Amino acid sequence: MQNITLNVQGMSCGHCVKAIEGSVGELEGVNQVSVKLDEALVEVSFNESEVSLDKIKETIEEQGYDVE
Repeated sequence: MQNITLNVQGMSCGHCVKAIEGSVGELEGVNQVSVKLDEALVEVSFNESEVSLDKIKETIEEQGYDVE
């Protein structure tokens, strides 16, 4: 199990939180995803043998946000 914290720009409201938590949370191998809106952070706990960090970043970017 791996835990990462990503700096994500462009999040501004509850809809942003739901969009990211929903899309990343649906990925196979993701155990938990938590958005800290005030800090522009997304914390993800995932199984690296089932899903890659690149796939998680790509999924966030597909929702319209920038991962730094």
